[in-house]
Amino acid sequence: MLVIMKNDATEAQIANVMKEITNAGYRGIPIPGDHRTAVCIVGNQGMVEENPFLALEGVKEVLRVTKPYKLVSRETCPEPTVIRLGDVEIGNGCKPVIIAGPCSVESEEQTLRIARRVKEGGAKLFRGGAFKPRTSPYSFQGLGKAGLKILEKVHSETGLFIVTEATDSENLKLVEDSTDIIQIGARNMQNYSLLRRAGQTKKPVILKRGLSATIEELLMAAEYIMAEGNTQVILCERGIRTFSDNTRFTLDLSAILSVKAVSHLPIIVDPSHAAGRRDYVIPLSRAAIAAGADGLIVEVHSDPAAALSDGAQSLYPEQFNRLAKEVEYLNMLGVEKCLK
Repeated sequence: MLVIMKNDATEAQIANVMKEITNAGYRGIPIPGDHRTAVCIVGNQGMVEENPFLALEGVKEVLRVTKPYKLVSRETCPEPTVIRLGDVEIGNGCKPVIIAGPCSVESEEQTLRIARRVKEGGAKLFRGGAFKPRTSPYSFQGLGKAGLKILEKVHSETGLFIVTEATDSENLKLVEDSTDIIQIGARNMQNYSLLRRAGQTKKPVILKRGLSATIEELLMAAEYIMAEGNTQVILCERGIRTFSDNTRFTLDLSAILSVKAVSHLPIIVDPSHAAGRRDYVIPLSRAAIAAGADGLIVEVHSDPAAALSDGAQSLYPEQFNRLAKEVEYLNMLGVEKCLK
């Protein structure tokens, strides 16, 4: 249930609503808006009696949320969420962002070289894995803490915002201290202890859709993060497993439309992991932007043949430059179309 406060509701009145929710045995989560605050009631196992809350000062109305995901739903927050990092905005029709960099941080020299190239191409966010969950225990698992130090140097020298993955609750604190956006990978989409821990951070979180997850399961995973107090969640479609074997995964572009229909959270697309081959990445990126994605996260490597992970799906820097220009062009076409 959602308790909608009046435009002129005071902090004391909001606090009183929170107190009454606690007294009733539930938990209240305030959701500030542009014009008024709403308080979402969670923790109830059945119907909540609305009359006691309607009688409180400062309350405008009480609404029932029909979706199983409450905080993620457009019913709770009709206005699209925008994630802000410096001059970068993600969501609500803002210019699509491109997050670019290697799959793995392999060395300081390699990482800085790629970072400089993607910045020249127009990227403002840099991706690179310090901790790598791999299918095989014998594959390169990342440089760990040393990789985080390299990412810190990338930010210091280039000004690029850093995105990297936390693979468990133990290394999440290290990732939180070293980066600007925490990524929860597809394999960990339903790692609920990790999701809860990510919800306790103050950093934005990119949550990737699981390999076989439904849209509702993705949104419920996001609910775990938001229920802990972190409202800065970015969803990511990265391809799902189907019977098709011509690509690594099947990119579900309908996920963009499905998410935007029911949720206020921004959604970006990872065409690199979906395709598994670099010659598909740019066409899939174009399709994602045309479908309304709020951004892309792509893999770029200066020497893909020598990459320690995912070289076959990594763009060359020159290809990334082309991709950035095409995204810019598509964005301009969208603006011009809206103005007509």
